[in-house]
Amino acid sequence: MELVVPGCDIFPRIAGYYLLLVIQTIYMSKADWFILVATLCSIIVYGVYKSRTTRNLEGYFLSNRSMPWYLVLLSIMGTQASAITFLTGPGQAYSDGMRFVQYYFGLPLAMIVISIFFVPVFSRLKVITAYEFLEQRFDVKTRTFTSFLFLLSRGLSTGISIYAPSLVLSSLMGWNIYFTNLVMGGLLIIYTISGGARAVAYTQKLQMIIVFVSLFIVGYLAVKLLPVNIGFNEALQVAGENGKMNIITTGFTENGFDWKDKYNIWSGLIGGFFLSLSYFGTDHSQVGRYLTAKDMTESRTGLLMNGLVKVPMQFFILLLGILIFSFYQYNKAPVYFSPATNEAAMQTGYGDTLRGIQMKYEEARANRNSQEAALYRLEYKKVLAKALPGEDVNDNNYIFLSFVKDNLPVGLIGLVFAIIFLAAWGSIAAALNSLAACTVVDFHKKFFVKKESDLEDYRVAHWYTLGWGILCIVIAMFAQNIGNSLIEAVNILGSLFYGVILGIFLVAFWIKQVKSNAVFYGSIIAELLVILIYRMDVISFLWLNAIGAILVIIVSMILQPLLIHQKK
Repeated sequence: MELVVPGCDIFPRIAGYYLLLVIQTIYMSKADWFILVATLCSIIVYGVYKSRTTRNLEGYFLSNRSMPWYLVLLSIMGTQASAITFLTGPGQAYSDGMRFVQYYFGLPLAMIVISIFFVPVFSRLKVITAYEFLEQRFDVKTRTFTSFLFLLSRGLSTGISIYAPSLVLSSLMGWNIYFTNLVMGGLLIIYTISGGARAVAYTQKLQMIIVFVSLFIVGYLAVKLLPVNIGFNEALQVAGENGKMNIITTGFTENGFDWKDKYNIWSGLIGGFFLSLSYFGTDHSQVGRYLTAKDMTESRTGLLMNGLVKVPMQFFILLLGILIFSFYQYNKAPVYFSPATNEAAMQTGYGDTLRGIQMKYEEARANRNSQEAALYRLEYKKVLAKALPGEDVNDNNYIFLSFVKDNLPVGLIGLVFAIIFLAAWGSIAAALNSLAACTVVDFHKKFFVKKESDLEDYRVAHWYTLGWGILCIVIAMFAQNIGNSLIEAVNILGSLFYGVILGIFLVAFWIKQVKSNAVFYGSIIAELLVILIYRMDVISFLWLNAIGAILVIIVSMILQPLLIHQKK
């Protein structure tokens, strides 16, 4: 087995070995396997073909700033729309209805603000990472701290992004979770190291086309598989009668506004705005996508178009979950969608209790009593939690693929499994590229080896990409019990850090009287307070983005005169 890293045509035998093991693990039709393998191989070949870049840091991390706006758009969308989005989004809607779409309501406004204020600064300074700007505005320690917060949050969330498709595939298909993590992560490392930012951008274009076509086909078939007299409108009506068409919710109850309500129009518009502003304006996994644009106009166009298409895109993904819910009102539906977890629970002393609840659930469904069936499903999960203490028994992450596996025709199953890999590759490859960029530029070249040749920088970037890939696989191995759904877990993790990072940039842009020490110590205090507020569980996580940014501004403004007085 050969390993040749700095070239960087690496791991050819390992990749083949992984793929062979996967093929040997599960039975699918030959047509499904052909479509799966052909799709993945075409993406890899296309990426390698398009990855001819100048062998320097700008070539590897920013594709020599040569991308047109439409590739910037697709790269931004491909980075944000990970496998988590397509795997757990429909499951989120199946269980909780359409209200999750409100989470994105603040995004279009954020795109406008970033295009007006952020993009011109990054473009004028010709930065490789967003955090280089902070050293010019403040000092090295502020830049380093902010970059560290990004590396911490993005590294952890990338591990979860690897774990997400691995978890679902291993459960549905009987694969070992650790082996699946290695397959997903190993292929991603090969893919990312081989091509850099240019390969990521061009393959994300092809990936997004394949993903959207596949999802439209799944949605169409979900409707066609309904009874003859039930069409699209009737399916939506059924979902509405069961409380699933809750697109707009206010968060107000008879006791006033519920600050712990996760998704409502106010948390979406305000908390979602601050989250999007931080994610697209300061998270280098996204900033690095529009820094690849050939000029500022192309960057702005890509961002603004993302603001136009993101909400409809997420609406459609959630709508798939609604259609799947309606499908299961007329067809047999399991009381619980994770076969592996269910089987493990049946082997415990609670097995008979679970079987009894399952019989009552099936009886309620036979009597067309969907509300009673929903209650038995909740009761079933409560008993599962007792049977498997410490396990996350929420099955939102398994609903979409369970539907695909059990109901779609031969050939299409392979295509849908392919989009899981493609969506994972798109977002995680961009994340690994950005993690390596910040490590090389903000730490390696700043503190360790400042002067290297372009080729040496290029090779070092490969090694850091490899290192982050391995670390994220390790994180994926330990990721469990991380929330109601994987998409929610990633958003919670981001909300713990994004607000503070955003606050630092807002001070840098608009509050000129605040200097380096004040914002540095203010951001540390703000981050500790955000974590404390989250641990107190008194408010929904989306609000943490606004709270974190506001705390940095307020605390740093309070500290500034105190620090000046102290110097005197």
